[in-house]
Amino acid sequence: MLFIKYILIGFFNTLLHSCVFFTLYLYYNFSQSISNFIAFLIAVTFSYFINLKYNFKSKYNTKKYMFFVIFMGLISFGIGFISDQTQMNPFATVIMFTLISLTLGFFLSKYFIFKG
Repeated sequence: MLFIKYILIGFFNTLLHSCVFFTLYLYYNFSQSISNFIAFLIAVTFSYFINLKYNFKSKYNTKKYMFFVIFMGLISFGIGFISDQTQMNPFATVIMFTLISLTLGFFLSKYFIFKG
């Protein structure tokens, strides 16, 4: 049940991330790396606090939150950077990051970030 709730929150997180990414990339001409990173920062804050309260019923920990943001932020920027360099389709960038962040984020959250 935990993973199902995590996926549901992840769906809204992905929707938020995608909207921010495409707004920055298509309308403001930001690079994929910057668009992906900024979209990630906004979406991760949303999902962190929703998961904190409803999924893992844990207490806020600044160090763990910052670790999660920095670690996953580097991954989001890296995927965007590779996408820029290879001129990857932006939809592929969002899909690739979503799949990586869903699986890696779940295991990080369950076993480290929200672990008592």
